[in-house]
Amino acid sequence: MHELHAFVNIFVEASLIDEVVEALSKIDTVEELYEVTGEFDIVTLVSASDIEAFRDVLKNRIMKIKGVKSTLTSIVLSAHKGPKCAT
Repeated sequence: MHELHAFVNIFVEASLIDEVVEALSKIDTVEELYEVTGEFDIVTLVSASDIEAFRDVLKNRIMKIKGVKSTLTSIVLSAHKGPKCAT
């Protein structure tokens, strides 16, 4: 069961956005994946069993994708509305 969720905002080299999207879509802990306008190029929702598992995905999977320049992460503390809320 995944208990930790984090929004990972990703800055990407413009010429490699399609390749980055494809690589991210193959990571099983990336639950949601959006190409967006604004400050970031891609926004993802990543799940993990704990902070160490999340660190591993971020450091050894996401950050190693060719074209990923940098990330900005927000850990979800509590969900109040949406699919991650307990019913």
